[in-house]
Amino acid sequence: MTGANSFHVSGYGPERAGWTRLFARDSLARRLDWPILLAAIALSLIGSVLVYSATRNRTEINQGDPYYFLIRHLLNTGIGFALMIGTVWLGHRTLRTAVPILYGAAVFLVLLVLTPLGTTVNGAHSWIQIGGGFSLQPSEFVKVTIILGMAMLLATRVDAGDRQHPDHRTVVQALGLATVPMLIVMLMPDLGSVMVMAVIVLGVLLASGASNRWVFGLLGAGTIGAIAVWQLHILDDYQINRFAAFANPDLDPAGVGYNTNQARIAIGSGGLTGSGLFQGSQTTGQFVPEQQTDFVFTVAGEELGFLGGGLIILLLGVVLWRACRIALDSTELYGTIVAAGIVAWFAFQSFENIGMTLGIMPVTGLPLPFVSYGGSSMFAVWVAVGLLQSIRVQRPLSA
Repeated sequence: MTGANSFHVSGYGPERAGWTRLFARDSLARRLDWPILLAAIALSLIGSVLVYSATRNRTEINQGDPYYFLIRHLLNTGIGFALMIGTVWLGHRTLRTAVPILYGAAVFLVLLVLTPLGTTVNGAHSWIQIGGGFSLQPSEFVKVTIILGMAMLLATRVDAGDRQHPDHRTVVQALGLATVPMLIVMLMPDLGSVMVMAVIVLGVLLASGASNRWVFGLLGAGTIGAIAVWQLHILDDYQINRFAAFANPDLDPAGVGYNTNQARIAIGSGGLTGSGLFQGSQTTGQFVPEQQTDFVFTVAGEELGFLGGGLIILLLGVVLWRACRIALDSTELYGTIVAAGIVAWFAFQSFENIGMTLGIMPVTGLPLPFVSYGGSSMFAVWVAVGLLQSIRVQRPLSA
């Protein structure tokens, strides 16, 4: 592309422009999807306030510092934002060539969790303790590498013009690529992450144009697999209890159903406008466990009410809407698949997290994207935003 609308930035052309052109009229700033960026920033900032409200009085976990979790959440957001900028700067096409390395690193990290280096948090053996109070949850990054890896395989021959749709052999290879880390994560066991990955796989296949027989076949295989997992007792007792409490909310309300019951009480007490920021009795009284992570939406429901919770859902909707537009506007199948995989990831994880606080979904320990406290999750979702922005800036100016 030449002329007044020419655009070159690292990873997008033979000329590697400096950062001085970053905000030129015809370069990156003009091409960024600002609604998705501003919505993600707003969600992270709202999350900071909610995390502070949920942890300021919890001396048993905040080490006596009411700002402990707030500072770390803001730090995680800042690092995530930097990772987004780095992802845009590199470009999704450059990362496409690095998929084998990224995939190998992700599989290696999830394997480390199964070694003595892995640690257990809230019943899930899904973490690697780094030191200095920091830990890493590799399964969050596996979501990104599954999307990139499957997109690379499914789109290679189509983008080259050799085929209109992925053939069966390519689909089998893509499914094999996704299955390896999913099986490892299942062994931890981290059922919530496996559920998200399964939805990602379905979303990627649908976006790739693969035969619908694969989608229906996977749905059937998933049903059979879920039955097998239950019958073979692969799940831990706490996971089985969570599903039992979901099926019967009145089952042991002081035990396995405690989290869900307290979450519903907190949200229900908020009404339309909430009890006021930092004024929620359930939050201040520390009745809802893991409120800064899994159940952060209950803080919004109680203290900001239906309007505050609705604002979070609206902002998540903006992210999903713009991500869908990016997928549809992409001029290459690879970009379409990557964006569609991210949509599937964000949509299901948001629905599952909010749904479990309302009692309409089982408790799985999945964080709310951009809002919940947690470094690994924050880093992964901001990298995903970087991929979306990279696909967006890649399109022609007239698109």
